[in-house]
Parts: sequence; C-alpha cells; structure tokens
Amino acid sequence: MILQPKNDQVNESLCIIATGSNLPSGLRGEQPAVGTALELLSRESLKILHVSPSYRSPAFPAGSGPDYVNGAVLVSTRLSREETLAVLHKIEKNVGRTRRIRWEPRVIDLDLIDYAGQIAPDMAEFKTWFEMPLKKQMEKAPEQLILPHPRLQDRPFVLIPMRDIAPNWRHPVTGSSVSQMLARFSRKELSEIQQIEGDESAS
Repeated sequence: MILQPKNDQVNESLCIIATGSNLPSGLRGEQPAVGTALELLSRESLKILHVSPSYRSPAFPAGSGPDYVNGAVLVSTRLSREETLAVLHKIEKNVGRTRRIRWEPRVIDLDLIDYAGQIAPDMAEFKTWFEMPLKKQMEKAPEQLILPHPRLQDRPFVLIPMRDIAPNWRHPVTGSSVSQMLARFSRKELSEIQQIEGDESAS
C-alpha cells in the first residue's frame, strides 16, 4: 500500500518516522535517547500506532562513529507535513541533538520518511535529491522538506524496521515495495543490521 493522504473519517494522515541514535543523551539517567524521544513524541499531536524492534547497525558513512540503534515508528496525525517535521526537530533539540557536521554522530535522529504517500515539495525537486550522487549528498543538505525521504531506498537500516511496521508500504514514486528495495542489498549488507536481543519495543 501507499499510505493515503487522509483518513476521511478522522482527517488524519499516516506517517513513517525513522529513529536512530549512536550517542548517549545524558538525559533522565540511563534511559536511551530513542526511548526518551518516543515518550516526547507521544505527548505531541502524533498518535503512535506501531513501533519496530530496535536494530544495531554500523554508522553511515562507514567509520563515521559508533554503531547506531535504529528503528521506525508509524504514527497518525492531524498536523501538516511541515508541522510534523517541526515537532520532530523540537524533540531532537530537547533530547540534545546538535547539527554541526553533515552525518555526524548524534544523540537522536528523527527522519520523516513518508507523510501520507505525498511527494514534496514537487516531483522535480524530489528527483534532484533522489538522483544525487553520494559525494554530493555528503556535502549538502536540503533546505526544505523532501518527501518521501530521498535516500530511504539506499538504507537497509531504515528499510528493515520499516518492514516491521508497514510491510505493504510502496514507494510513491518508484512503486517498489519495502521487500523489493531490500532485495537489492547483498546478504552481507543485510547481515550487518542486527535486531537487539531482548528488545521489547515492538507494538
């Protein structure tokens, strides 16, 4: 399925959020940064529907820092896509996220992967970022929200937890399913993404 723009009965949009952390937050004792972020998320106008298990994966780009703990969350909201992104940025800041260097180690990362199957800001701008070579990606960041996330098909650490919460999701531009996108990776690449043993976060 491609997540639909609106649920006509409740006027809510379905969104997929990718979570990641590879630095301690220093907040609330030993509580993991992702757990703190999800708790804050539930206090906003975002209803958590499903949370994936947590996965450990190597930092990207390779060698850029400690291993990450990654996951994904399916939420519903009446907020606009811009308002939803603003909430995610606010939570990142509250948990201790800084933005000094592109793809630096981080306390928390909350990426809006999909908002109701929408393409934003338009197809031309999406394709610019979707087709951008890796070297340029590492040098610049978009100044506006790009949807769906233009790099999700390149990141098994996003796709694997996405499969847990939205297995029937299809890319609104390419039409590829999550499983089809994962099938493009080698067995070795996929084996690097390991579910954290004993994780009970999935719901």
